[in-house]
Amino acid sequence: MRTEILFEDRHVLVVYKPAGLAVQSAKVGQMDVVSELKNYLRRSEGNEKGREQKAPYLGVIHRLDQPVEGLLVFAKSKKAAEVLSAQLQKQGEEVTLHKQYCAVLCGDALSGEGELVDYLYKGKDNKAAVADRREAAGAKRAVLRYRIIQTRTDISGVLALGDIRIETGRFHQIRAQMAHAGMPLLGDQKYGDQDTKALSKRLEISHVALCAQGLAFRHPVTNQAMHFEIKPKGKAFTFFCI
Repeated sequence: MRTEILFEDRHVLVVYKPAGLAVQSAKVGQMDVVSELKNYLRRSEGNEKGREQKAPYLGVIHRLDQPVEGLLVFAKSKKAAEVLSAQLQKQGEEVTLHKQYCAVLCGDALSGEGELVDYLYKGKDNKAAVADRREAAGAKRAVLRYRIIQTRTDISGVLALGDIRIETGRFHQIRAQMAHAGMPLLGDQKYGDQDTKALSKRLEISHVALCAQGLAFRHPVTNQAMHFEIKPKGKAFTFFCI
């Protein structure tokens, strides 16, 4: 099983998803995180009860793009799924399910820390696009905060390690907003420009250099504060001291 289980109880599963593995695939026969976890739960419950079990319940609370690595929480009951989903959907300071990302960015268009506010819509080729006007049809407000932690410059170009936290969960939000701000993610073949794609190839980075590094939420039954943090495993992150 490529998915790594970091925490499990009767109500939730917290896992690490490697880059390249889809959370849930529409392709028949293609293994994904949901399939792996359901197979695991079926075997576990079957061993406990002494017989093979049917596919158990597994609630998908949030997702990561296939080329992105990082932390995910799943619910093992409908009630737990409802509570966790409600945590995710709250706005502003009321949010109790938080996600923190680490990214390797190309260029030096941004420095220090700040906030990006754009209006995104789903355009052609399954890509998110930034609307020129707030009133553009289907555009939704997207807000993220970034902090540039480290930078390095050599013959390969300028790279930056960024801490990113999103206040809205839009389709491809981080990848689209950072590219629009002039700092595409290393390894991003969908949103990178010609130069950053060439840099990714030269550095042999095959996946988007983005990791859902931190995850915090309230346990759906006990209401206990839960916090998990990992070290990114992708090659791109080895260029920095993490």
